[in-house]
Amino acid sequence: MNDLKALLGPARAPFLTLPPVVTLLGLGTAMWRTGGQIHYWYFLLALIGALAAHISVNALNEYHDFKTGLDELTRRTPFSGGSGALQARPDLAQKALGLGVISALIVLVIGVFFLWRWGWGIVPLGVLGLIVVIAYTPLLTHNPLACLIAPGLGFGLLMVMGTDYVLTGSYSLTAFWASLVPFFLVNDLLLLNQFPDVEADKQVGRRHYPLVIGREKSAALYGVQLALAYLAIIVGVALGYLPWLTLLGLLTLIIAIPVYKGVWAHAEDMAQLIPFMGKNVLINLATPLLMAVGLVIATLL
Repeated sequence: MNDLKALLGPARAPFLTLPPVVTLLGLGTAMWRTGGQIHYWYFLLALIGALAAHISVNALNEYHDFKTGLDELTRRTPFSGGSGALQARPDLAQKALGLGVISALIVLVIGVFFLWRWGWGIVPLGVLGLIVVIAYTPLLTHNPLACLIAPGLGFGLLMVMGTDYVLTGSYSLTAFWASLVPFFLVNDLLLLNQFPDVEADKQVGRRHYPLVIGREKSAALYGVQLALAYLAIIVGVALGYLPWLTLLGLLTLIIAIPVYKGVWAHAEDMAQLIPFMGKNVLINLATPLLMAVGLVIATLL
């Protein structure tokens, strides 16, 4: 039992709130498309798959960073630098690896079920999802563009469109436009979390934008993606792919604007940056959740 509790560290349990939020957004798009006629057991499976995928990425990342010694080099913050669990308990390293592998297998099994249920249409999402899970730490973090967009692909396009697909059996521009919001926001989430790790990541060969182009230019990139997230909501509504109630997601601009100003002002000052990293997490959770609420209300009206 103590080992199982300790594995909550490599799983990064406090950060597992994002998969439920983005799958709820996929649920919202599916409900709006079908008038609420969906299979809720399928949604539960999609949620389990999303959580398993996130746990797998986290555990494999912790194992890899422990083996390379990266976590010994980082300045740990509440939002970056790993959990420290394997530094405290090196004997759990193999179990963390096992947790990552088993969680990936759970994703695979759920994917096979939906392949049986809906056919081959889900295969592109499933294959890309497994590639992101398995290759993120050892491969994708060594290419700046791949490192930038992989988080958004996972939590945006794959989880939102995947949830919508397993509930409806088809792809839609509604799910696509909705998925662009967490795509840009989660890209920004990981981008900002890389700011404190620049010096440590350089020593182990990682290549992401804060390291390659510097923190100041990466702060500008953060602002561009933040703007694109909100623009995606507006354009999706304007084109008729999203109901007007999804504009509820724009309410988080109240937080987003001062956060961007803070990131720009304190890009090189990690102590001052940390509070804005926390508020950035809130933007990532609240924006898609408000959109999901809007979609559900629009379905019921």
